[in-house]
Amino acid sequence: MFPPRRVAAFLLIVAAFVGMPRGAAFAQVPDQPPAAGVVGVPENQTVLTVPDVPETPAVPDVGISIDSEDGGISKAVLIVIMLALASVVPLLLLLTTSFTRFVVVLGLTRNAVGIQNIPPTQVLIGLAFFLTLFVMGPMLSTIKADAVDPLLAGEIDQSTAIEIATEPLRSFMLDQTREEDLALFIGLAGKDKPETPEDVSLTTLIPAFVVSELTTAFMIGFLIYVPFLIIDLIVSAVLMALGMVMLPPVFISLPLKLLLFVLVNGWALIIGSVVQSVGAVS
Repeated sequence: MFPPRRVAAFLLIVAAFVGMPRGAAFAQVPDQPPAAGVVGVPENQTVLTVPDVPETPAVPDVGISIDSEDGGISKAVLIVIMLALASVVPLLLLLTTSFTRFVVVLGLTRNAVGIQNIPPTQVLIGLAFFLTLFVMGPMLSTIKADAVDPLLAGEIDQSTAIEIATEPLRSFMLDQTREEDLALFIGLAGKDKPETPEDVSLTTLIPAFVVSELTTAFMIGFLIYVPFLIIDLIVSAVLMALGMVMLPPVFISLPLKLLLFVLVNGWALIIGSVVQSVGAVS
């Protein structure tokens, strides 16, 4: 199969390679001294040494305690609780207080006058916020004295504090919630009718309270719109009778509405009426 000459040449090459000294075949590899402490390694072989790996230090034990040295809640846990409450406060302000009624009535008043951006929205929201604090002040003071202060002093636990703080808020929402709205959400929940209003759960009471607040706010807004609407109709009829069809009625009616609003001290009248409406049962 292979030519005799090629076979003879291959055999000669193999014989020459076998007869070659061991160091000559690897002459291109530089000699390195053997590693210290290694026994039985030839001088012409390279030894790879691995450095010693330091031992892993022991991990200290980490523990978290919610109790302080004096037996109350630790400051770290108290800070976490306050941050959590700060994120929930806006939601509670909107849904469990009279803030919704105030901000809706103030917004409808601005639209009824006919000025869209004056006062600014930030001013109306700030005014509604402080009116809410003014109306809810006694209830907030009661919650602080009966629930917050004992909780911070370590006299009661969190569940007890929440239960105590819920009672004044529940009473306020029940006083301001219409019976038909409360019955609507009880029926939507598919639960049996509670024996007393105090047995209604907060998940049913809060949406009923919000709907009642929106209904009351829109009723007050309608009463505010009526006198300004009459002024718009009178101005439009007068301009039509004079033949001034091309003149927009708002150019005449807006100054008249502003003058009427200032003469009757409109803001004080509206705010006083809304604040007094919170104390009355709808």
